[in-house]
Amino acid sequence: MEIKTDIEIAQACEKKRITEIAAAAGVDETYLEQYGNYKAKVDYRLLKDLSDKPDGKLILVTAITPTPAGEGKTTTSVGLTDGLRKIGKNAIVALREPSLGPVFGVKGGAAGGGYAQVVPMEDINLHFTGDFHAIGAANNLLAAMLDNHIQQGNTLGIDIKRITWKRAVDMNDRQLRNIVDGLGGRMQGIPREDGFEITVASEVMAVLCLASDILDLKARLGRIIVGYTYDGRPVTAHDLKAEGAMAALLKDALKPNLVQTLEGTPAFIHGGPFANIAHGCNSITATRMALKLADYAVTEAGFAADLGAEKFFDIKCRMAGLKPSAVVIVATVRALKYHGGVPKAELNVENLDALEKGLPNLLQHVRNVKDVFGLPCIVAINAFPTDTQAELDLVEAKCKELGVNVALSEVWARGGEGGKALAEEVVQLCEQPNQFSFSYKLDQPVEEKIRAIAKRVYHAKHLLMLPAAKRKAAEIEALGFGNLPICMAKTQYSFSDDPALLGAPEGFTVQVSNLKVCAGAGFIVAYTGDIMTMPGLPKVPAAEKIDVDENGVISGLF
Repeated sequence: MEIKTDIEIAQACEKKRITEIAAAAGVDETYLEQYGNYKAKVDYRLLKDLSDKPDGKLILVTAITPTPAGEGKTTTSVGLTDGLRKIGKNAIVALREPSLGPVFGVKGGAAGGGYAQVVPMEDINLHFTGDFHAIGAANNLLAAMLDNHIQQGNTLGIDIKRITWKRAVDMNDRQLRNIVDGLGGRMQGIPREDGFEITVASEVMAVLCLASDILDLKARLGRIIVGYTYDGRPVTAHDLKAEGAMAALLKDALKPNLVQTLEGTPAFIHGGPFANIAHGCNSITATRMALKLADYAVTEAGFAADLGAEKFFDIKCRMAGLKPSAVVIVATVRALKYHGGVPKAELNVENLDALEKGLPNLLQHVRNVKDVFGLPCIVAINAFPTDTQAELDLVEAKCKELGVNVALSEVWARGGEGGKALAEEVVQLCEQPNQFSFSYKLDQPVEEKIRAIAKRVYHAKHLLMLPAAKRKAAEIEALGFGNLPICMAKTQYSFSDDPALLGAPEGFTVQVSNLKVCAGAGFIVAYTGDIMTMPGLPKVPAAEKIDVDENGVISGLF
C-alpha cells in the first residue's frame, strides 16, 4: 500500500467553504473577513458580543521533551478535536501559526500530520493571512524610528551601547545574529552594533498574542523598552511616538484566523511565539473565541511541558484569567526509547530496557502537571506501527502507578475516528475538580521566581545567576518591573539547560546568563545556556526539497 505524504493527504482533501465552517462554529458572516474560499479572519468584536456566554472547557495539549523521533502535539490536538466532535461534542481547536524559518529549515510543515491536519496546509505553512509579515513590519518600523531619532539629534539621550531592540525577519539566518549597520557616512545613520531576531522571538509577537483587544495592544506596544539613556532610564516605543503606527500595521493581524481540519472541524490559528525563546502559546483572543463558541476548546503549547505548558500556565493563564480543565501529555514509544539511549536508526526495534530508562522523562512531566500545577492529566501515546504491545503495556503500567490513565492515539492514521478513545477520556477528565495553581508567586523577588521554575519544574539541584544576570535583576526591581512573570529562554531538548542531558537528569545546575524586560509583553526573559533568538539553517535545509510545479502545486513541505 502506498503511504501518502502529509501534503498529498492535505491536497486530496475536499475542503468546505469557510462560510460553512464559520456557520458550524457559530460565527455569523458579519464578523468574517474572507481570504479566498478557505481562510478568514474573525473580527474581535465577536468576543464583546459573546461576553455574557459562559466559557467551555479548556484542554491543553503538551508533550514530553522533544527528540528527533517526533512526538506529535499538533497532530494530537487536531485529532483529539475531531474525535470530540465524533462523539457528539462541540469542540474547536486553537493553534499557533508556523514560522517560515523552521518550515524551510528543519521541521518542514507544521499543520499536523497524516489524517489529523489543518487545511489549507500550504497556505498555513507559508504566508497565510500575512500576520507574521505585519509583525515583522511593526517590529522594524520601531527599529527605524529608534535609529532615526538618534540620527536626528537624539533628544532622548539614548545610549547606543545600551540599545536592546533588534530587527526581525521570519527566516533562519545566522548571518544576521550580530551585525554592524549605519555605515557609509554621516547621512547613512549612526554606525552601531545591531542584530536580528526571528519574528517569532520578537516582543511584538508576544504582545499580539497576549493583548486582549486593540486598545490593550496599543498600550502594550507603547510600553516596549527599546534601550536606555546615558543615565539609565528606559526608553520606550511611546517615548518615540511609535505605538500608534505600529498598531495600525497590526490591527488586522490581531484578528484570529479561521480555517478547518481535514474533517471540517473549525480551527483558529493565530500567533506563533516559540516556547524555547518566548512564551510559546497561540493568542489569548483566539483561545477566548474558541472557549466562547465551543463546549471544549483544545489548544497546544510549544515544545515540552517544562517550556510551553509552564509558560501557558504561569504567563498566559495568569494574564488572561484562564483556568484549564485538563491536560493531555503526548508521548511516543519511539521518543521514550531515544531518551533511554537508543539511536534514532534503531527505534523501530522493541527495547523494553531502553523504554524503562526513558520513561522517567514522561513521568516527571506528569508529576509536574499533577503536583506543581494541580491539574488532572492523561498520557496520549501517539501510535506508530512499530510499537509492540509489551512496550505499550509498560508505559501504561508506569503511568497508572502515578494515578494517570493512558490512551492510544491513532489520529495520524485514522483522523477523528482514531481519537475517539482519547476524547472519551478527556471528557471524563474535564469533569474532575482541580486545584490549578502557579509554580511561583508574582511578588517573589526575580531570582526566587527563576529558582522556583528551575527547581520545581526542571528539577535542578542548583540555580547559578551569573553576575550580569544578578545586576540586571537588581536593575529590573529598582525600575519597578520586579512583579512581572518569568519567561525562561532554554533549550527544548532537555529539562536542563544542556541539550545533551536526556531523560530526567538529576544534580544539574541551571545557569542564567542575563535577563531582559519585555514590558510590553509583560514578562521578564531569563536567558540560560547557549540559547539564541535567531536560529540557523541545518546542513541540509528542508528548503532543498520544497518545489512548485507549472500548475502552482507545492511539494516537499512535509
